[in-house]
Amino acid sequence: MTFYDNRNKGIGYIMCHSPDFQHSVNVWVSIDPEENTAKPITHDNLIIMCVYFTVRHCIEADWLNDRDQFLYPNNKWKKDIEFQNDCLAFTLFHGQNNISIKKGVNHWIPFSEKEVNAHEKFDSHFMLSFIGGKIIPNGYSDLFGQEKNEWCEKRVFSPEATAVFDAGRELWRYYHTQKDANPNAAFYDIREYFQGRRVLYPNAQSRMNNKSNDEEYNKLIANLRGKMKVLAKKIEPKIYEYGFLMK
Repeated sequence: MTFYDNRNKGIGYIMCHSPDFQHSVNVWVSIDPEENTAKPITHDNLIIMCVYFTVRHCIEADWLNDRDQFLYPNNKWKKDIEFQNDCLAFTLFHGQNNISIKKGVNHWIPFSEKEVNAHEKFDSHFMLSFIGGKIIPNGYSDLFGQEKNEWCEKRVFSPEATAVFDAGRELWRYYHTQKDANPNAAFYDIREYFQGRRVLYPNAQSRMNNKSNDEEYNKLIANLRGKMKVLAKKIEPKIYEYGFLMK
């Protein structure tokens, strides 16, 4: 990758691993650099990193493709704004988005407080600002830097991506009806809240459960995952068209 940014303030890191399907499970987003493959995500390369993340996760690995290599693409993707916006939506609501308030400020909330009926103001409106192509004063507006960059423009989402946002918004709203809801919770935190964690065997790290005892949450997360699958199918042909993968 040639889009690393060590100059600007970061909103997280992406773990970059070997460019084949079997290592895509090791590609995730987090607030802190959890390993030496981590690369900063900033306002200046957010879209590019979301494209990278989506390309790695959009197509599921199987025994036929698990050794396939991801390639350096042609330049057509740079002019496809809808593709870029689809990748942003996909990254925000994917299970490998491990952004968590346990590790720092959450700059990844794509909604306003009013949209999700939050009882307190968020610590950061960065993602909402980025999507809107403008700066919303909140103490973190300097994440955009002094000059407006080429990626900072109002984002207009496809019907498939909009459906993902709508499903995600309903999930956020339900979370904020909980008495102990944290206003700054990220997607990972919301999933962990409802699904809980368990230790599979002694001395092992705990893992998030696959399901929740809350049936309303199960319904909402299933709806979101369904919309994500539709979005993934929309994105998939462009991964081949733009040369990220060869058929």
